[in-house]
Amino acid sequence: MVFRRRKPLSLWQKLRALVLPRGGWGRAFRYLRHRASRIPDAPHRIARGIACGVFASFTPLFGLHFFLAVFLAWVIRGNIIAALIGTAAGNPLTFPFIAMLSIDLGQTILGTRADGVPMSQVMTAFGQAGDEIYRNVRAIFTAEEMRWDRLERFFRGVFLPYLVGGTGPGLVAAIAAYWLSLPALNGYQRLRAARREARAQRLSAKAEATDEGNGK
Repeated sequence: MVFRRRKPLSLWQKLRALVLPRGGWGRAFRYLRHRASRIPDAPHRIARGIACGVFASFTPLFGLHFFLAVFLAWVIRGNIIAALIGTAAGNPLTFPFIAMLSIDLGQTILGTRADGVPMSQVMTAFGQAGDEIYRNVRAIFTAEEMRWDRLERFFRGVFLPYLVGGTGPGLVAAIAAYWLSLPALNGYQRLRAARREARAQRLSAKAEATDEGNGK
Protein backbone atom coordinates (compact mmCIF):
# COMPACT_ATOMS: atom_id res chain seq x y z
CA MET A 1 0.00 0.00 0.00
CA VAL A 2 1.19 3.54 -0.78
CA PHE A 3 0.63 4.98 2.72
CA ARG A 4 1.72 1.94 4.76
CA ARG A 5 4.50 2.55 7.26
CA ARG A 6 7.90 1.19 6.33
CA LYS A 7 8.32 0.06 9.93
CA PRO A 8 5.00 -1.08 11.47
CA LEU A 9 4.22 0.22 14.95
CA SER A 10 4.73 -2.18 17.82
CA LEU A 11 1.85 -3.12 20.10
CA TRP A 12 3.26 -0.82 22.80
CA GLN A 13 3.48 2.09 20.35
CA LYS A 14 -0.13 1.52 19.26
CA LEU A 15 -1.34 1.45 22.87
CA ARG A 16 0.69 4.56 23.66
CA ALA A 17 -0.84 6.37 20.68
CA LEU A 18 -4.31 5.69 22.07
CA VAL A 19 -3.43 7.37 25.37
CA LEU A 20 -1.02 10.00 24.06
CA PRO A 21 -1.48 10.96 20.39
CA ARG A 22 1.56 12.06 18.43
CA GLY A 23 2.10 15.73 19.25
CA GLY A 24 0.02 15.47 22.44
CA TRP A 25 -3.67 15.88 23.20
CA GLY A 26 -3.46 19.66 22.80
CA ARG A 27 -2.45 19.31 19.18
CA ALA A 28 -5.08 16.63 18.61
CA PHE A 29 -7.86 18.83 19.98
CA ARG A 30 -6.64 21.85 17.98
CA TYR A 31 -6.78 19.71 14.86
CA LEU A 32 -10.33 18.55 15.66
CA ARG A 33 -11.41 22.15 16.33
CA HIS A 34 -9.88 23.20 13.01
CA ARG A 35 -11.66 20.40 11.17
CA ALA A 36 -15.00 21.22 12.79
CA SER A 37 -14.70 24.92 11.95
CA ARG A 38 -14.10 24.15 8.27
CA ILE A 39 -17.17 21.94 7.78
CA PRO A 40 -19.29 23.50 5.01
CA ASP A 41 -22.56 23.80 6.91
CA ALA A 42 -24.54 26.27 9.01
CA PRO A 43 -22.93 26.94 12.42
CA HIS A 44 -26.02 25.84 14.37
CA ARG A 45 -26.08 22.49 12.55
CA ILE A 46 -22.38 21.93 13.22
CA ALA A 47 -22.86 22.85 16.90
CA ARG A 48 -25.77 20.41 17.15
CA GLY A 49 -23.61 17.67 15.70
CA ILE A 50 -20.81 18.35 18.17
CA ALA A 51 -23.32 18.25 21.03
CA CYS A 52 -24.60 14.86 19.83
CA GLY A 53 -21.08 13.46 19.76
CA VAL A 54 -20.36 14.75 23.26
CA PHE A 55 -23.58 13.26 24.63
CA ALA A 56 -22.88 9.88 23.01
CA SER A 57 -19.52 9.80 24.80
CA PHE A 58 -21.30 9.74 28.16
CA THR A 59 -23.09 6.47 27.41
CA PRO A 60 -21.73 2.97 28.21
CA LEU A 61 -22.20 1.91 24.57
CA PHE A 62 -18.49 1.51 23.89
CA GLY A 63 -17.87 0.69 20.26
CA LEU A 64 -21.20 2.24 19.29
CA HIS A 65 -20.55 5.90 20.13
CA PHE A 66 -20.09 6.79 16.45
CA PHE A 67 -23.38 5.16 15.47
CA LEU A 68 -25.28 6.75 18.36
CA ALA A 69 -23.83 10.19 17.59
CA VAL A 70 -24.79 9.87 13.91
CA PHE A 71 -28.32 8.74 14.81
CA LEU A 72 -28.83 11.60 17.27
CA ALA A 73 -27.49 14.13 14.76
CA TRP A 74 -29.86 12.77 12.14
CA VAL A 75 -32.81 13.06 14.55
CA ILE A 76 -32.14 16.71 15.51
CA ARG A 77 -30.80 17.68 12.06
CA GLY A 78 -27.25 18.22 13.18
CA ASN A 79 -24.15 17.80 11.06
CA ILE A 80 -23.05 14.15 10.83
CA ILE A 81 -19.32 14.88 10.45
CA ALA A 82 -19.41 17.22 13.44
CA ALA A 83 -21.14 14.51 15.47
CA LEU A 84 -18.28 12.11 14.73
CA ILE A 85 -15.76 14.77 15.74
CA GLY A 86 -17.71 15.45 18.94
CA THR A 87 -17.21 11.88 20.14
CA ALA A 88 -13.58 12.84 20.78
CA ALA A 89 -14.88 14.21 24.08
CA GLY A 90 -14.70 10.58 25.18
CA ASN A 91 -11.07 9.51 25.13
CA PRO A 92 -8.65 7.56 27.36
CA LEU A 93 -8.07 10.68 29.46
CA THR A 94 -11.74 11.49 30.10
CA PHE A 95 -13.37 8.05 30.16
CA PRO A 96 -12.22 7.19 33.71
CA PHE A 97 -13.76 10.40 35.07
CA ILE A 98 -16.93 9.99 33.00
CA ALA A 99 -17.31 6.40 34.18
CA MET A 100 -16.74 7.24 37.86
CA LEU A 101 -19.19 10.13 37.79
CA SER A 102 -21.86 8.28 35.79
CA ILE A 103 -21.75 5.00 37.72
CA ASP A 104 -21.66 6.68 41.13
CA LEU A 105 -24.58 8.96 40.21
CA GLY A 106 -26.51 6.10 38.63
CA GLN A 107 -26.08 3.86 41.66
CA THR A 108 -27.32 6.69 43.88
CA ILE A 109 -30.39 7.28 41.70
CA LEU A 110 -31.23 3.58 41.41
CA GLY A 111 -30.30 2.73 44.98
CA THR A 112 -28.12 -0.17 43.82
CA ARG A 113 -24.86 0.80 45.48
CA ALA A 114 -24.80 -2.54 47.32
CA ASP A 115 -24.88 -4.40 43.99
CA GLY A 116 -22.33 -2.09 42.39
CA VAL A 117 -18.99 -3.12 40.95
CA PRO A 118 -15.89 -1.37 42.38
CA MET A 119 -14.43 1.22 40.00
CA SER A 120 -11.18 -0.73 39.81
CA GLN A 121 -13.13 -3.62 38.28
CA VAL A 122 -15.34 -1.70 35.84
CA MET A 123 -13.19 -2.28 32.75
CA THR A 124 -12.76 -5.92 33.75
CA ALA A 125 -16.55 -6.20 33.98
CA PHE A 126 -16.90 -4.81 30.44
CA GLY A 127 -14.39 -7.37 29.20
CA GLN A 128 -16.14 -10.24 30.99
CA ALA A 129 -19.52 -9.17 29.63
CA GLY A 130 -18.16 -9.09 26.08
CA ASP A 131 -16.57 -12.49 26.57
CA GLU A 132 -19.84 -13.94 27.88
CA ILE A 133 -21.80 -12.54 24.95
CA TYR A 134 -19.29 -14.13 22.57
CA ARG A 135 -19.51 -17.47 24.37
CA ASN A 136 -23.32 -17.41 24.33
CA VAL A 137 -23.39 -16.66 20.62
CA ARG A 138 -20.95 -19.52 20.04
CA ALA A 139 -23.10 -21.80 22.19
CA ILE A 140 -25.93 -21.43 19.66
CA PHE A 141 -23.85 -23.42 17.18
CA THR A 142 -22.09 -25.77 19.61
CA ALA A 143 -22.90 -27.99 22.55
CA GLU A 144 -21.75 -25.42 25.08
CA GLU A 145 -24.18 -24.20 27.72
CA MET A 146 -25.25 -20.57 27.76
CA ARG A 147 -24.46 -18.60 30.89
CA TRP A 148 -25.96 -15.27 31.90
CA ASP A 149 -24.72 -14.73 35.46
CA ARG A 150 -21.88 -12.37 34.54
CA LEU A 151 -24.11 -10.42 32.15
CA GLU A 152 -26.79 -10.04 34.80
CA ARG A 153 -24.28 -8.75 37.35
CA PHE A 154 -22.73 -6.48 34.72
CA PHE A 155 -26.12 -5.07 33.72
CA ARG A 156 -27.23 -4.35 37.29
CA GLY A 157 -23.88 -3.26 38.68
CA VAL A 158 -22.31 -1.36 35.78
CA PHE A 159 -24.30 -0.88 32.58
CA LEU A 160 -27.63 0.35 33.96
CA PRO A 161 -26.10 2.72 36.55
CA TYR A 162 -23.71 4.03 33.88
CA LEU A 163 -26.58 4.58 31.44
CA VAL A 164 -28.86 6.29 33.99
CA GLY A 165 -26.12 8.28 35.69
CA GLY A 166 -24.49 9.41 32.46
CA THR A 167 -27.66 10.91 31.00
CA GLY A 168 -27.68 14.04 33.18
CA PRO A 169 -23.96 14.91 32.92
CA GLY A 170 -24.09 14.02 29.22
CA LEU A 171 -26.91 16.49 28.61
CA VAL A 172 -25.11 19.19 30.58
CA ALA A 173 -21.88 18.60 28.65
CA ALA A 174 -23.74 18.50 25.31
CA ILE A 175 -25.56 21.78 26.01
CA ALA A 176 -22.29 23.39 27.12
CA ALA A 177 -20.56 22.13 23.96
CA TYR A 178 -23.36 23.59 21.82
CA TRP A 179 -23.32 27.06 23.39
CA LEU A 180 -19.52 27.22 23.49
CA SER A 181 -19.01 26.07 19.91
CA LEU A 182 -21.82 28.09 18.30
CA PRO A 183 -20.32 31.61 18.75
CA ALA A 184 -16.87 30.30 17.85
CA LEU A 185 -18.22 28.77 14.63
CA ASN A 186 -20.18 31.93 13.79
CA GLY A 187 -17.10 34.06 14.31
CA TYR A 188 -14.87 31.76 12.30
CA GLN A 189 -17.26 31.63 9.36
CA ARG A 190 -17.66 35.42 9.36
CA LEU A 191 -13.88 35.76 9.40
CA ARG A 192 -13.52 33.36 6.49
CA ALA A 193 -16.20 35.21 4.53
CA ALA A 194 -14.44 38.54 5.18
CA ARG A 195 -11.12 37.06 4.04
CA ARG A 196 -12.69 35.68 0.87
CA GLU A 197 -14.28 39.06 0.13
CA ALA A 198 -11.00 40.89 0.73
CA ARG A 199 -9.17 38.40 -1.51
CA ALA A 200 -11.77 38.85 -4.25
CA GLN A 201 -11.43 42.63 -4.01
CA ARG A 202 -7.64 42.43 -4.30
CA LEU A 203 -7.89 40.15 -7.33
CA SER A 204 -10.46 42.46 -8.91
CA ALA A 205 -8.27 45.52 -8.28
CA LYS A 206 -5.25 43.69 -9.70
CA ALA A 207 -7.21 42.68 -12.80
CA GLU A 208 -8.40 46.26 -13.33
CA ALA A 209 -4.84 47.56 -12.98
CA THR A 210 -3.63 45.01 -15.49
CA ASP A 211 -6.38 45.97 -17.98
CA GLU A 212 -5.50 49.67 -17.60
CA GLY A 213 -1.83 48.92 -18.17
CA ASN A 214 -2.60 46.91 -21.31
CA GLY A 215 -4.84 49.69 -22.56
CA LYS A 216 -2.00 52.16 -22.39
